[in-house]
Amino acid sequence: MVVATPDTDHDLLAQLLAGELALSSADLKAASQAYDKAMMISNDPEVASKAVALAVAIHDPDAAQRGIDRWQKLGATPAQLAQARAQLAVEQGKTEEARQQLSLLITSGDKDAWRMFGRVLIGSRDPALAGNLLESLATPDHLPADPKAWLAMSELGEQLNRHVYAQQIADGALKRFGTAETYAWAAQLKLNNGDRSGGLNLLRQAQVKDPNNIGLRLTYASLLGQSGQYAQATQLLEKGPQNAQTYALRAALAANAKDDKTLQRVYAQLSQAPDDVRNTSAYLLGQLAEVLGRKEDALKWYDQVPDDDDHAFDSDLRSAILLQDLGRSAEAHQQLAEMQTDYLDQPAQLRRAYEVDADLYLREKRYTEAIDSFTHALQVAPDDPDLLYGRGLAYAEIGKIDPAVSDFRRLLELKPGDIDASNALGFTLADADRDLPEAEQLIAAARAAKPNDPSIADSWGWLQYRLGHLDQAVAVLRSAWQTGKDADVGVHLGEVLWKQGHRNQAQQVFDEVRNMDPQNATLQQTLKRLGT
Repeated sequence: MVVATPDTDHDLLAQLLAGELALSSADLKAASQAYDKAMMISNDPEVASKAVALAVAIHDPDAAQRGIDRWQKLGATPAQLAQARAQLAVEQGKTEEARQQLSLLITSGDKDAWRMFGRVLIGSRDPALAGNLLESLATPDHLPADPKAWLAMSELGEQLNRHVYAQQIADGALKRFGTAETYAWAAQLKLNNGDRSGGLNLLRQAQVKDPNNIGLRLTYASLLGQSGQYAQATQLLEKGPQNAQTYALRAALAANAKDDKTLQRVYAQLSQAPDDVRNTSAYLLGQLAEVLGRKEDALKWYDQVPDDDDHAFDSDLRSAILLQDLGRSAEAHQQLAEMQTDYLDQPAQLRRAYEVDADLYLREKRYTEAIDSFTHALQVAPDDPDLLYGRGLAYAEIGKIDPAVSDFRRLLELKPGDIDASNALGFTLADADRDLPEAEQLIAAARAAKPNDPSIADSWGWLQYRLGHLDQAVAVLRSAWQTGKDADVGVHLGEVLWKQGHRNQAQQVFDEVRNMDPQNATLQQTLKRLGT
């Protein structure tokens, strides 16, 4: 027995597969050609419908017309045919033909007629033509007794830059229907046009009409918050149903207002919220617990953030930092090591995991480990300014001046004139008692940019000491010490006073530093060097 097999052009399945494969590769032309063949051998009107859409998408009017004719034979509805013919006319710039077909569409009685009308216009390559058709056909006399249709046409007008039309239709919908949605859209248009007070007034009326509409409350409260009306926004959100978004906005408003009592109330309520809300808000609960000083609770909440949550990475980072704060440094670094493995294929997250690891080592004064972590991060993000700066500081702390200077110089190549880098390089050179003219130039530039910065004043005072200008050094360092009571500034001031012979004053400063930071390494090294 011989089984007849059709050639490819007459094999429906082959053409459909070819069309879908072309679509998956974003090859619209090939997909259109395949569906053009498929519709001629298929009795399915959906195949013809797709052939028409693809032909219009690639701007092939002949193929589109063939598709429309075939679709009509296969039983397309009058509304579908009118929509397709209108799309083709709009594509060809045939205004009157488009107007005629769109008129047939909106009078067809199809329940989706106005949605189909909008699709034709929003897909037009000629916004001016689409706008003219919209204004001439989607008039208050023609629009149905459905507020959604009015709002859709008003929004379409706004998208097509027909702002006057959009406002007229919005006002008409507001007057005719008076629903919360019509108030909200009219408010949005006023806000778009810069009328903040008018928009807020309409939103207030919308919220009164539908007080349990969470979306409206969020929009209204957000705008109140942007205007600095935190108390009014908070009061609005506290009433009515709550979800994860209302709790999040309430927390943000309280944080902006520095209102700790409200933060505590939000935290307490959210902690007792239904499981779905609480689970969705685990990261927010962790943040709130941190702000309120409940570090152990924060760790527990961060641990509950799901792996597929947008905040999963950030929650792990915050957990590592909290672990160190709680004296559990080994666990902190272990968590970061696991993250460095988990995010090997995500450079931005991997870089951040290494950077936080390095920062924690810096806080622990474990400078060699910090250098290793910064170096790993720089392998992921070469020449990253923040990483170069951090590694340069770590090198300087253990007396590796050449690599520290190299990192700071590279940073200044990347960011010429950077204030922090200029100060860091200048101080490192001054502290090493080398290239003092260059150090003076760098620190002077930083000081001119930030004349009241204590760390820069410290660098300038220490430079003056290296230059032998002891009186100037004392004056600058004393001022910086009195301003900020920074331990390292105090150590520098004490050393200069000691060198001037004012040993009692120097000892007083050293004692102050010891009381502030008993384990200060700079103080211990200085006292050993001075023999006291």
